[in-house]
Amino acid sequence: MSAICLYFQIHQPFRLKRYRFFDIGNDHYYYDDFSNEEILTRIAQHSYLPANELLLDMIKSSNKKFKVAFSISGTAIEQFQRFMPEFLESLKKLVATGCVEFISEPYAHSLAALTDIDEFRRQVELHNQLIYTEFGQKPKVFKNTEFVYNDEIAAYIADMGYKAVLTEGAKHILGWKSPNYIYTSAGAKKLKVLFRNSKLSDDIAMRFSDTAWHEYPLTADKYMNWIAQSPKEEQIINIALNYETLGENHPRQTGIFDFIKALPRFAEEKGIEFWTPSEAASKLKAVDTISVTHPISGADEARDTSAWLGNDLQNEAFNKLYSVAERVHLCSNERLLQDWLYLQSSDHFFYMSTKHFGDGAVHALFSPYESPYMAFTNYMNVLSDFIVRVEEQYPLSIENEELNALLTTIKNQESEIEQLNKELRSLKTSIEERDNEETPAPAKKPEKEEKPKKATKKATAKKTAK
Repeated sequence: MSAICLYFQIHQPFRLKRYRFFDIGNDHYYYDDFSNEEILTRIAQHSYLPANELLLDMIKSSNKKFKVAFSISGTAIEQFQRFMPEFLESLKKLVATGCVEFISEPYAHSLAALTDIDEFRRQVELHNQLIYTEFGQKPKVFKNTEFVYNDEIAAYIADMGYKAVLTEGAKHILGWKSPNYIYTSAGAKKLKVLFRNSKLSDDIAMRFSDTAWHEYPLTADKYMNWIAQSPKEEQIINIALNYETLGENHPRQTGIFDFIKALPRFAEEKGIEFWTPSEAASKLKAVDTISVTHPISGADEARDTSAWLGNDLQNEAFNKLYSVAERVHLCSNERLLQDWLYLQSSDHFFYMSTKHFGDGAVHALFSPYESPYMAFTNYMNVLSDFIVRVEEQYPLSIENEELNALLTTIKNQESEIEQLNKELRSLKTSIEERDNEETPAPAKKPEKEEKPKKATKKATAKKTAK
């Protein structure tokens, strides 16, 4: 075994307030600021801040041999800026060690890659700009929302300049193949694919504090032994966790912080290193090509997109939202564009899931609503008001093709006017230069004739003597 790539996801959506039918057209602010602040502050205190301190200590105590990667959504960063700026400051201390890498993702943690590639690209660019502004890094590796991936998306990722992508090691895709190798994508031959090791990741994320688990308690020594026992020719193990796994999902008293802290020591004993995703992609060669014809994800047992688009409620809301995408793309209203981003967060559709058993329990755990139907009703009320505002900008009675034609005509006219203005300015300049050349220079004033100098007394005396 060569190395471990440890990756943490941080995402918080802008949760919606209870928005009634009678609010449509009257109230254009959709967000529950109290809940958003309360949830972010609680998780930061229990998880994010102490986890940052832990990782910083691990990097220093390991002489920078311990390395880690983060993917933070734009909506999460915005909330940290507003409610918990000290978290960003502590994260910058981690970045300053040189042992932290940021991974790119869609700004709003959205599913735009499944339906609107232009929006997908725009969100990726927005996210990269924010990461560079906050932390001074330009991401080199990409991870789509909840690991959503297929060959078509891979082609778009490669086209944006990324050399590698991180996705879910879904069993129905890999089959007998191991996720502990680097592969290339069938959709983009030069794009390297790093697969999350689902079993080893979920042993920490899902089972660490489960006393009914047959491997409980999980210790760092035991965990590293499992990894060390993997076939020697296997290249990399990708462990991907939500950051709130540390301290929130598994409270401090479960021993989760001590477990993570001990990992580098036992890894070193086994000769296992920690790499960032870009290091893995640059150091290792792909062993095979993997084709993913249908979208996969890291959610639920099916590892597909049914967590967000698995029922009529979710599809109705999703399709309704993106039905106005073309008009929103033409809009320049900042408030409208901001709401457009926030309403795309995948969480809103996750809350509408009607799944049962284990999957259903997970959806219910994270949902602020009493039922999927309430989540759907609330979202659709908000979306109805949003669409009214979009229609005020660009009426829905005008077909998209007709609207695009009109806007194209307007843009062409604006370009033509600008070109004419340039020609006019150039013409004025030419006329001024010509006038300057033709205007005769003013006559010079005649120079004053010098008056004869007065003879000195000495000169006059000499003349008289002669």
